[in-house]
Amino acid sequence: MDNAIVVSGLRKSYGDLEALKGIDFTVKTGEVLALLGPNGAGKTTTVEILEGYRKKSAGTVEILGEDPERGGSRYKERVGIVLQECSIDPFLRVVEVLRQRVTFYSRPLDVDEILELTGLVDKRNEKVKRLSGGLQRRLDLALALVGNPEVIFLDEPTTGFDPSARHESWDIIRTLCSQGRTVLLTTHYMDEAQNLADKVVIIAKGQIVAQGTPETLGGRDSAATQITFSISSTADLERCPVTHTVESRENMSLVTIESTSPVEDLSELTKWWLGSGISPGNLNVSQPSLEDMYLRITRDSEAL
Repeated sequence: MDNAIVVSGLRKSYGDLEALKGIDFTVKTGEVLALLGPNGAGKTTTVEILEGYRKKSAGTVEILGEDPERGGSRYKERVGIVLQECSIDPFLRVVEVLRQRVTFYSRPLDVDEILELTGLVDKRNEKVKRLSGGLQRRLDLALALVGNPEVIFLDEPTTGFDPSARHESWDIIRTLCSQGRTVLLTTHYMDEAQNLADKVVIIAKGQIVAQGTPETLGGRDSAATQITFSISSTADLERCPVTHTVESRENMSLVTIESTSPVEDLSELTKWWLGSGISPGNLNVSQPSLEDMYLRITRDSEAL
């Protein structure tokens, strides 16, 4: 199946409040989709409809070719869910929790394989109450994998993680996708979306306001490149060959250039620096980050 998730014209109303106003997106098999948006945008409503926890008002939703509202037990085994908070008996050992859960499924993954996938092998005999917050979230993911799901919903899976634990979790998600599993991820971390997502969908006020790859979202790939550097405030800025702005900072001047031709502009700047004996400091060349584009898009959406 080419598309694991297909959403078309999805609407949800609570009385007079229209939480979702007709959204459309698809997720291919084996892809990671990051669903982003400010609080109250409609992310949770969307995900709960896709998970089968909430009924839609209009539109169609297909997960693995089935409507989650009507999916039976066989369908539910094909989907794994990691909620923001999960309740697990704190006095059971990790391996006991998994062995108990595999009895609920007709074709579960092997417990040892789950422990290996989620990096919990060394904690198999640890009681849940003794696990750190990051390890408890790994156990949440392990429980979502028990039924050998084809689609996995991850709701802010690394909230509260330290940088090392977050990167380890990203590796786990990449491994799952390399096995052909499809992941729908909600997160407030833009670097997480940048590193994991094949596609990003931004939702605001119940509408999709942008979607695309992390590299192209909102025209990020064609946006102006920013070149910044600092030089002595006594330098002859009048000879700078490229249009620029200057900000004075103590004994230095911070020069900023918004460039649509960065290679050519850097070449001209280099000739000027070498010819004038200037040694620029803090040279930085960058395009708008995914976070920059997200903030611009969501800020513009306030006018909707």
